[in-house]
Amino acid sequence: MAAETPAQPAGSELAREQAYVAGLYARLDELRERTARALDDVRRQDTSGTHQNRSERDAFASLHTDRLAQLWAVENGLCFGRLDRVEGDRLYVGRLGLSDDALDQLQVDWRTPAAQAFYRATAANPEGVVRRRHISTRGRSVTGVDDEVLDLDSLSDEDRETLNGEAALLAALSASRTGRMGDIVATIQAEQDRIIRDELDGVLVVQGGPGTGKTAVALHRAAYLLYTYRDRLARRGVLVVGPSPAFVRYIEQVLPSLGETDVLLSSVGELYPGVTAVADEAPEVAELKGDLRMVELVAAAVRERQRLPRGKALELVVDRDTLRLDRQVVDRARQKARRSRRPHNAARKVFVREVVNELTRQVVAAHGSRALDAEDVAEIRAELRAEPAVRDAVDQLWPHLTPERLLGELFASPEALARAGRDLPEAERKLLHRPLVPTPRRGPGPWTPADVPLLDEAAELLGSDTDPDEEEALRAEQERRERAYAEEVLGVLGLEGMVSAEQLAGRYAQAQDYLTTAERAAGDREWAFGHVVVDEAQELSPMAWRVVMRRCPTKSMTLVGDVAQTAALAGAHSWGAVLAPHVQDRWRLAELTVNYRTPLEVMDVANAVLTELDADVTPARAVRESGIEPWARQAGDVVAAVAQAAAEERAAVGDGKVAVLAPRSLLDAIGTAVVAAVPDASVGGGLTALDAPVTVLSVQQSKGLEFDSVLVVEPQALLEETPRGLNDLYVALTRTTRRLGVLHSRALPPVLRGLAGR
Repeated sequence: MAAETPAQPAGSELAREQAYVAGLYARLDELRERTARALDDVRRQDTSGTHQNRSERDAFASLHTDRLAQLWAVENGLCFGRLDRVEGDRLYVGRLGLSDDALDQLQVDWRTPAAQAFYRATAANPEGVVRRRHISTRGRSVTGVDDEVLDLDSLSDEDRETLNGEAALLAALSASRTGRMGDIVATIQAEQDRIIRDELDGVLVVQGGPGTGKTAVALHRAAYLLYTYRDRLARRGVLVVGPSPAFVRYIEQVLPSLGETDVLLSSVGELYPGVTAVADEAPEVAELKGDLRMVELVAAAVRERQRLPRGKALELVVDRDTLRLDRQVVDRARQKARRSRRPHNAARKVFVREVVNELTRQVVAAHGSRALDAEDVAEIRAELRAEPAVRDAVDQLWPHLTPERLLGELFASPEALARAGRDLPEAERKLLHRPLVPTPRRGPGPWTPADVPLLDEAAELLGSDTDPDEEEALRAEQERRERAYAEEVLGVLGLEGMVSAEQLAGRYAQAQDYLTTAERAAGDREWAFGHVVVDEAQELSPMAWRVVMRRCPTKSMTLVGDVAQTAALAGAHSWGAVLAPHVQDRWRLAELTVNYRTPLEVMDVANAVLTELDADVTPARAVRESGIEPWARQAGDVVAAVAQAAAEERAAVGDGKVAVLAPRSLLDAIGTAVVAAVPDASVGGGLTALDAPVTVLSVQQSKGLEFDSVLVVEPQALLEETPRGLNDLYVALTRTTRRLGVLHSRALPPVLRGLAGR
């Protein structure tokens, strides 16, 4: 194995590395200044030329803006490593490649092939590397150097005297949690690096137990792919999907710190533009909504809104004339619209045309066709189309629908559920029923994460969710506001007569067209991404997988997770079963086998639960010990005991983070007690959970997160709460990086009875 030298004073080496790193930052500052000047020059260019000239200017402005953001994003940890090679040269490795004006390489980007040896080289296969040095920094100051000698025979006597060592990986693992995930670019291990650099095409499944670095590997892989396949991915972008908004916020700093700022991060509940689905619902309801039978339910709900008159005919009065829409006439119009194979809202145009043609025929017949020419008939047809009575009749028979309206009204009506879900048992239809609660902007709600795949399914069947008349009215109103604002600006600046309000408003509107790839993709449900990364992928339901697959027609994906941690009732039992409907067997598996995060003492407890889950599974190998034994405490008043323990653990971890993981039935009571004991504590999985020193969460809300200390409450109740109780317990026990306590009033489950009492 590689020879790791003991830590020792390294004043001269620190000074040498400090001088080099200072030079790198000087070059970075120079590039920032040049890019800022170039951006300023572009913005000052005259915009009165052709549309092509304006487009070119905006394209250059976007290019310089992106480059400047990248240069600022790598401020922390710009350089983190050095390779000393057999040939005698040295190669510095960092977040960004840097060269001087003569194009001599100062530092290579960690994603380049040249940097691969920094992560892959071993004593058994040194790949031409004599020494690998990790460089630790705080701000722009070098704080430490750690050396690994991979080829001792090739090390010169001078180099032997400059060796310094402390395992950089273990130092990083021992650091307190901050509430945000940090990157691991300086400490990527060989098995992680092989996955990060795997090819772009196809579906890569990364299976790994707790603490194996699945999330970090997935994010670093996204950064690597964007760097390596920039031409293929720049226009389509990369989508990263996580289990919750809190998780997305937890990881949001990683990719910018790696120099990538144009990736869309989204939870499953945010995959439908305009909706952030965070409402809670019973696990069995979410399970049902994740079932593939919902495909037919939604399709039937759409068909049920394409109606025939209740009687033999629908009568309507237009200008004192009584017109009739016979049931047979409406049925023919409906069949013709359906045969168009267009989505519901697009097919509505066919239906409207047929209905209006029939009404026009009746009006013409009533007034005498000989007295009317083609122009007269066309005018009658246009008037009928705009007639309120006709519009009301059409809306009854074939309404324009949004996904929100369709699902909201479906779930609110037992009768509608019975018609659309006639193949569902009555008990399941009752699970889907809920009152109609309108929300200000997007129709009925509030929405749950399990609703989002149904909204997306409905959007596929309905087509455009904007009524043409409403769209035109909105466009006109937007233009009116822009003109009014432009007139106000011209008045303030005293520029009336020099440029018109219409010209100024037009230039403002053009500026809105130049959005980043991520910004454009976020608002476009039909956007096709170049690559999709799904974290905690085992939690996705079959319906959620349909959404994800739509977002990436090429099926270029990285899916990371652990089927042993599946908590969602509609989640995965096996990767093959999940992927077969979409890619058959055209996927490949990579495994992470080393647990870098969770101490051995904790994993001894958690692995007993894992064995109960699946006796044949091989747990990930823990690589460190904390020296702190997990404990259990029984108390008659478990709520009070948890509050006291939370205060104790906060003091024990200092600046670190504490999580209290409790059954749903106890969350409110425990949350109240903990906040009373620790006033700046947080309750629930909202965005504030990441910043609080102590956070009270359900196990589901803790998915993908990590804490310095974890208190697990009433494990027997966790086991009984859902059919996946053992999975939940396993997840709860493995959220910690240092300390673990269990508090209970009921007897411990047999699988935990080996815990030491306190």
